[in-house]
Amino acid sequence: MVEAYVQYENALSPKRPIYITGDTFGGCLAISVAARNQKIDLVLILVNPATSSAKSPLQAILPLLEVVPSNLPVTYPDLLRYLIGNPLNVAMVSIQNNHSPQETLQEFSESLTSMLPFVSELAHVIRMDTLVWKLKLLKSGVAYANSQLHAVQAEVLLLASGNENLPPSGEADRLFKTLKKCKVRYFRNRGDKLLMEDGFNLLTVIKGASMYRRSRQRDPVTDYLPPTLSEFKRTYGEDFKLFHQLLSPVMLSTMKDGEIVRGLSGVPDKGPVLFVGYHQLLAMEMFALFEGFLGEKKTVIRTAAHQVFFVGNFEILRQELSLFDAFSMYGAVPVSPINTYKSFERNEFVLLYPGGVREALHRKGEGYQLFWPDQPEFVRMAARFGVTIVPFGCVGEDDFLQIVLDYHDLKNIPYIKDQIKSFNEDLTGIRDTVKGEEGNQTLHMPVVLPKVPGRMYFLFGKPIEMKGMDNVLTDRKEANQVYLQIKSEVENVMSYLKRKREQDPYRSITRRTLYRATRGPSAEVPTFDP
Repeated sequence: MVEAYVQYENALSPKRPIYITGDTFGGCLAISVAARNQKIDLVLILVNPATSSAKSPLQAILPLLEVVPSNLPVTYPDLLRYLIGNPLNVAMVSIQNNHSPQETLQEFSESLTSMLPFVSELAHVIRMDTLVWKLKLLKSGVAYANSQLHAVQAEVLLLASGNENLPPSGEADRLFKTLKKCKVRYFRNRGDKLLMEDGFNLLTVIKGASMYRRSRQRDPVTDYLPPTLSEFKRTYGEDFKLFHQLLSPVMLSTMKDGEIVRGLSGVPDKGPVLFVGYHQLLAMEMFALFEGFLGEKKTVIRTAAHQVFFVGNFEILRQELSLFDAFSMYGAVPVSPINTYKSFERNEFVLLYPGGVREALHRKGEGYQLFWPDQPEFVRMAARFGVTIVPFGCVGEDDFLQIVLDYHDLKNIPYIKDQIKSFNEDLTGIRDTVKGEEGNQTLHMPVVLPKVPGRMYFLFGKPIEMKGMDNVLTDRKEANQVYLQIKSEVENVMSYLKRKREQDPYRSITRRTLYRATRGPSAEVPTFDP
């Protein structure tokens, strides 16, 4: 039945992918259908697939269950949980997040109370012979699915919940190694019935894994879906709430007459706009930028990011919305000229860091130094599309992180040196033709120690209109002159911020905490006078 419907949908829209979501036994069914229909463009979403159920205690006691009277009702709690999931998690689905603790407890109690009679009734409806039939069906389906894993050509997103699914011994790890095109997302603190639990959003996970597409080949620019209001609230009201409170980012911008104001009113309201700036250590400024532009400008910044955020499965453990996935969720695209072209054609806001990984993973004593290659190509591209370029700077990394071991230290440690080399061999070089330090884009993880959090400051410089500058397209010297002007402006902006932050009466986290304690947690903390 599933196979026939998939073939029918493919006949209607042969150029569009078909997503099949399979939960437990449904995951085995999805695998089987994909193996038998290799020429159809399928994307499988496997939620805790039952491919390892042959090892479960229930299958082990199947011979014993077969001799139990067939009309005996299923009342054992673990058997019910196997059939319908954890009632406590399911009861949380209907509870509103904006309620007080007392209201939440009351609503949860009512939800659970109303559910229990149905659970009790279900125990009498589902008899032992039904359970035995289901276990036999599962055993047969699992055996067939496991025999067909090698034949699956479809993209696979595997969602695994519970600690038993974690590598290296989990079933998810086995499937990841067996299936050809597989990505895994782990949910350690959730139950088996993931799709039924409160706070779980399947589309959020698909978008974060960069697996939403409209045609056979995914286009990271045109297939992008902006975050919804609920996703934004989840990210910045929960996941990054503490980050925002600790650093209290200050956004400043420059008006056309040169006046510096707080907020983003000096930034153009419409694209195409290219933001060119300095990359802080570990790219820690990114989420403050995303929040600032979504909150004030109601727009997404398309960040030209390193391929490591999109290619392969380099991360070991990812949650529903990890650091990697959040970059995709909030507009990041693989850095490439074609993606930048497409973004400009769509009049979008584009963010470019010429210093790339070399700046974001700088060494000791290199804070706020620019490592820009001598390649002004983005200036020519901006002139071709009449883009407005906004140079910007950000300071604050030295206020909350201290590098203990940098690349020079790590490459002298034998085991770590080999790990860094092995990891980077799997990545194609982005700047293989660039010589010197600017081309040294080796990915590694410096060892850092946290400091008492200071504050993060952004300043967006005076916009540079590239419309009408056709001479930049043909004259390399003119293009290089504009490039050097932008670089100089970024350096001047950072010098201004480093100087002015000394005048901020709320640079200390202690004073910021006291200010919010008296005026409310959402109050905007003052800063220096621009």
